[in-house]
Amino acid sequence: MTVPDHDADVLRAGVAKASPERVSTERVGPAPVGPEPVGAASADPAPAPSAAQSPEHTRKGEQRLQLFAYLQAPEHRTYLAIMRLFTSTLLADLSAGEVAAALAAAEREGRVAPGESDVDTTIDRLKQLVRWGNLVVGRRETIAASIAEFQHGSVRYQVSKLAVRVQRDVDALLRVPEGAREVSRELLPAIERGLGEISSMLSEVLLAERRAPEAKATRKARERLAEQVTTVFLQHAELAATVRDFYAYLGQVVTRHHLAPDEISGFRNLLVEYIQMVVEDVLRHTGTIATALAGLAGVRAELLRLLGPADQLGTDVERARGRTGPDWQELTDWFIDAPGRPSQVAALREATARAIGSLLASVKRATSGGGLVPGRRGELLKLARWFDAADESRAHQLYAAAFGLHSSRHLLPAPDYDSDNHDVAWRDGPVLDVTVSVRSRGDRGARGRTSRVLDDPMTEETLLAQAREADQKRSAAVAELAAARVGETKLSADALGVLCELLTLAMAQRDSADEPGTALDPVHRLRVTVRPEPGHRTKITSAAGTLTLRDAVLDVHGDGAIPDPEPARGAAR
Repeated sequence: MTVPDHDADVLRAGVAKASPERVSTERVGPAPVGPEPVGAASADPAPAPSAAQSPEHTRKGEQRLQLFAYLQAPEHRTYLAIMRLFTSTLLADLSAGEVAAALAAAEREGRVAPGESDVDTTIDRLKQLVRWGNLVVGRRETIAASIAEFQHGSVRYQVSKLAVRVQRDVDALLRVPEGAREVSRELLPAIERGLGEISSMLSEVLLAERRAPEAKATRKARERLAEQVTTVFLQHAELAATVRDFYAYLGQVVTRHHLAPDEISGFRNLLVEYIQMVVEDVLRHTGTIATALAGLAGVRAELLRLLGPADQLGTDVERARGRTGPDWQELTDWFIDAPGRPSQVAALREATARAIGSLLASVKRATSGGGLVPGRRGELLKLARWFDAADESRAHQLYAAAFGLHSSRHLLPAPDYDSDNHDVAWRDGPVLDVTVSVRSRGDRGARGRTSRVLDDPMTEETLLAQAREADQKRSAAVAELAAARVGETKLSADALGVLCELLTLAMAQRDSADEPGTALDPVHRLRVTVRPEPGHRTKITSAAGTLTLRDAVLDVHGDGAIPDPEPARGAAR
């Protein structure tokens, strides 16, 4: 390979230890910006954060927050494709050319923007990820036939440990559906059994350790104990995560002011049935779990000693859950109340009560008369669909029809004083009424509390049912009265009431006792006529008593049926 003179010094400084036949990429160009590889010694370690500082306010915390920067970058699709490429396999060690080849396939599928698979663009993206701390620069010896091949193939990139976690959480978040997450209730009895097994295993391990500390059976017993502790903490982590996610969704939906009837029905089943089942399971197993945790609290020091770190990994490692005292304290605080610090079980009961109260308030607003008239959410959504499907002229028509914002039209004659009249003094001009609020406060805002417009569908239906029942009773009484022979048939109380009502109206029409009177029920086509006739007595018997009319004759005509509506005017004859 022939190298120009102006590049020879640069290459010589970077490959001083390389053999003549093989080029080694110890370091080419300036040192990459980003975190050092794991295990690298730091010449100037950062001071430990003080107790008053939160983790995100420390220097290391601010650097870690930069790991999320690629998610909001304009080229976030490219960065996501690169990070997924590095996190898809274990110990990924890729060059810029290999990353560009993978981006070319994503570009053909439309998952990244055109031009992002160019090698120079890919190098810029990789360097930016290095500056953010998501990638680290690796070293590998390579055989290069040209400077371009050396630059593209010798510099390798690996993903950092924290970047793997960030990308894993991002992919999990993108896969999460919008609905509620099922609570893993089946883990509660598993946690209960696991804590009981830990207590028994701990006794066996301590006994075996006293007999033969270095025996193979003792090591196996310690491994089984560690396996059971890890299982319990993994089960609890999954249970706590599902509970948090479920109640986060619940708080999102129960705070909505307007709910559709089908939504109210669905949330009612969700709250009344599913939450009740979750809370009952938690309360049923909490007592036994709390007893087991209280028993393990006295031997926690021995348990943590048996679960000590492996000698091969050293001390500065991230331990699995359940290997430290704070882990067990967190598990205990989840189930057991402490002075001034309620447990998560108590918080779960309180959140359930609040959720059910919010749902009942929503149901009351939608169905009872204690609130305002139900919202027009459905009508507004329908109007929005009309606007979305309309063209410009149709949208203007809809807007004018829906909100009444037509162009102004003056349909009344012009006032006498339409403008200033210099010939008339102001005291002789038109008088303008000024409201009290304008005179006293200088504004036209309405004062006082406006009365609420109540909507009581239940009372409305009750009144309508009562009206229908009263109309049916009157129709039956009128039909009975029309079919009866006055003076011979015994009337019911309702029929006598209708007869007395019409008889009162008929007598009220007479100017004197010597004139006849008549009254008509136009709805049921029943006419009652009373005529004077000296010496004649009319007796009307009923269940309520006997009505006697002296010197009068009573005639009842009509069939008692409701007449058909009259034909509309202008109809064909």
